[in-house]
Amino acid sequence: QVQLVESGGGLVQAGEALRLSCVASGRALSSYAMGWFRQAPGKEREFVAAVTWSGGMTYYTDSVKGRFTISRDNAKNTVYLQMDSLKPQDTAVYYCAAKNNVRLLKSGNIDYWGQGTQVTVSS
Repeated sequence: QVQLVESGGGLVQAGEALRLSCVASGRALSSYAMGWFRQAPGKEREFVAAVTWSGGMTYYTDSVKGRFTISRDNAKNTVYLQMDSLKPQDTAVYYCAAKNNVRLLKSGNIDYWGQGTQVTVSS
């Protein structure tokens, strides 16, 4: 049984930064692509960022390019999302996700989900 546990969410003002962490337990996910999705109130869950198993390739949705950075530490079974220059429209519940194929992960075909962490950005 794999568990993904997110942390690092909170309430910040526009322009500030947060770093989300996602720790995997139950098995090593070093061969899995990892990613972040988010869901704002009344909206569908959307892809935010992904990183390949090696960390060599990263992908972002257009609205966060240049502001968010995804990274991973396979030795710690942890993936991070550094979020800079936050905007009110980034407010959402952020979910960690794992899939053994980054293309499928980006499409929302997920093997494992975390429980989510709330990010609120005030204007």
